[in-house]
Amino acid sequence: MKGILFGLFMVFGLTLGVLSLRPGGIRRQGRLIARRLRLALLLTGAFLLLGAILRLALGDSRLEGELSVALIVVLALTFLVLAQDPPAA
Repeated sequence: MKGILFGLFMVFGLTLGVLSLRPGGIRRQGRLIARRLRLALLLTGAFLLLGAILRLALGDSRLEGELSVALIVVLALTFLVLAQDPPAA
């Protein structure tokens, strides 16, 4: 148990260290993290909604499974494009 807690503190400290070294400091990095979290939550909601619509429209068919995978790929690519760091001012 002590090892797990020590590891969690080490990961926390390493994360703070890396974020503070990046351009803009830790405050800017916190804003970027919050922006990415909002985007991830939005895309997760879109996946749940569209996945439910697919399930209701197509039932439990092979096409529904393939379209679900395509939906995941499209949403993942959308996240990768929209979650990039904006240019530093």
